[in-house]
Amino acid sequence: MTELTGLLGSQRRALAMAGVARSTWQYRQSPRSPVPDPVHQADRAYESRIAAGDRDRIEELIKLAWARGESVDFAYATAWDRGVMLASRRTWWRIAAQIEDQVLRPRAPRRKGKSQRRDAPTVIATAPGQVWSWDITDVYSPWKGRVYKAYTIIDIFSREIVGYRVEDWESDRLAVEMFATAIAARGAPRIVHADNGAAMTSTRLRDLLAGHGVETMYNRPYVSNDNPFSESAFKTMKYRPGYPRIFETLQDAREYIDDYVVWYNTEHKHSGIALFSPSEIADGVWEEKWTIRDRALQDYYEQHPERFRCRPVTPSPADTVGINHRARKIA
Repeated sequence: MTELTGLLGSQRRALAMAGVARSTWQYRQSPRSPVPDPVHQADRAYESRIAAGDRDRIEELIKLAWARGESVDFAYATAWDRGVMLASRRTWWRIAAQIEDQVLRPRAPRRKGKSQRRDAPTVIATAPGQVWSWDITDVYSPWKGRVYKAYTIIDIFSREIVGYRVEDWESDRLAVEMFATAIAARGAPRIVHADNGAAMTSTRLRDLLAGHGVETMYNRPYVSNDNPFSESAFKTMKYRPGYPRIFETLQDAREYIDDYVVWYNTEHKHSGIALFSPSEIADGVWEEKWTIRDRALQDYYEQHPERFRCRPVTPSPADTVGINHRARKIA
């Protein structure tokens, strides 16, 4: 090392090249005198060490507390209340961990690995106005940690947005106001389905719906597929070309979604309802357009039968729509 230091001109560089720590090199240069009968650190008589008698008393108090189903903190605080201070709280816990007989130690109940299985909610609608689905999604602002909340109610049969609002926060009071307005305008549905969010399961909202004779149904925990209509509607909004993604103000978000809801209900050709708009399904005018479509498709088939393997069928909306239910097409 001395030669390498002379060549490099620096002991630090020489130690780095040799892969030797500086403290190791210094210790090798001036090693300590060996102790003939060393005492293990755990057995050394430090002035701060708890006396054996105090340690035994602490252990006894901990065991007495455990026998009554109480914790180490309970034993420590109870002794302290009596004016007895034997050691720090942390020391009591260390002594408790070292007690060999842990049988008396009370065990806190643990959550089971699997919760009780819940049946999948089954919701069926055969006409508009029977079942509504609702949810809340985040609409982003340019400010970190701040989002706007878009509330939306969907009629699952027609896919029409029957109620919505955009706010600064999520609240059951705002949800109640939205539902009260929607029910006043369109009448009460038979069922309202939602996930398990706080606003969705609030007593205030359930009381409002129950007062109108509406049954409430909810997702299974951690199963987003139980609320597909609301999730799909939010995806349509956020993946629509021209969606800003970031809204400078709450008013900007409200104005955009106001325009979006009008477009979605009246102009959007929804793939889930045979490319009709939600308002056409809600009003029943889709049947007239279906006739026009079918006539055009059949005429096209007559002109170019070689382009088909069999006579085509014009798609129509399902006569039964549901959650966790397989829909059937109108013949």
